[in-house]
Amino acid sequence: MALKGVWQLQKLVISFCDISGSSRGIRAFMESHLPAFKERNPQLELLTELNRGRHPYLKALYRNKNERVVCIRNQEPEEILLQATRLRNTLGNKVKKLKTRHVTHNPSVQGTWTTALKF
Repeated sequence: MALKGVWQLQKLVISFCDISGSSRGIRAFMESHLPAFKERNPQLELLTELNRGRHPYLKALYRNKNERVVCIRNQEPEEILLQATRLRNTLGNKVKKLKTRHVTHNPSVQGTWTTALKF
């Protein structure tokens, strides 16, 4: 995703094995979908790593020095394309836990609703 017109994802590392069955989908993705994905995203640096005996994964490195790793074991090429697009579209921020269940800037004047109310 772009923040102030600058794409936040700098580098996408594709790690796979050339012989294992869990990397079958990523090998098909690299043949069919990767050239078009690379052409549509010229701002993105794509790297491939050969890791024998390991399950495949995508590692996204963002401008704010954060990284995300997504396991793509036994996934189809279309699912891998969806994962790569999701990594491209995120800002790379850490997930923040909300302090309350409901966040609002204008709390209700009538008070909070509960199931114990009797009319």
